[in-house]
Amino acid sequence: MKRGKRYRALENLIDKNKLYSPREAISLVKKMGNTKFDETVELSVKLGVDPKRSDHQVRGSTPLPHGTGKKVRILAIAEGEAAKEAQEAGADFVGGKEMVKKIEEGWLDFDAVVAHPSFMRELGKVGKILGPRGLMPSPKTGTVSEKLAPVIKELKAGRVDFKMDKGGNLHIPIGKVSFDEKALEENLITVVRAILRAKPASSKGAYLQKVYLSTTMSPSIKVNPKELIEMAR
Repeated sequence: MKRGKRYRALENLIDKNKLYSPREAISLVKKMGNTKFDETVELSVKLGVDPKRSDHQVRGSTPLPHGTGKKVRILAIAEGEAAKEAQEAGADFVGGKEMVKKIEEGWLDFDAVVAHPSFMRELGKVGKILGPRGLMPSPKTGTVSEKLAPVIKELKAGRVDFKMDKGGNLHIPIGKVSFDEKALEENLITVVRAILRAKPASSKGAYLQKVYLSTTMSPSIKVNPKELIEMAR
């Protein structure tokens, strides 16, 4: 894949043979976010688990102390009193079967979905659409609940949900390039703690095998996993 002039210039800032300390990586990633828009800073982790094993699945969620810097558009699948509560809590779109039908027809103008348990059977119709995009509500992350207001408020404030992909990787936003280094560091450590808490009991060996930081438009910076774990303790 041919890279542009800007991307190649950014690659020259990185020592590809070096494992950067978390603070060095944050400082460098901020320097690389030099586009006209406020780029997202993303944490990528290669986990030491077997993605094919059901007892090795890694997923979880955590509120970030400084939020993600992104306006989160929330769809609430609910009716009656639950719908009213969701609306009052700040959900951007609220509805029942008609919302599921819109998704079936290709509508995806939202960043998170929460649902009342009574709609889980209905949501099964769009599982193949929402699942691969990480949008399918789940009781494990609190996005399926009879009380939707607390999770909507958390998501609006900057909660991140994570789920391992088929290759055993996690990709999690930890803020924006415009955040100061301290805020990015605190968000990063918060996310790493959540990942460590989600470690499967049956996994052996190094859990965080490879760790990278990058912006939306930048190459990746290798981060020292051991130092990151120490900081998260």
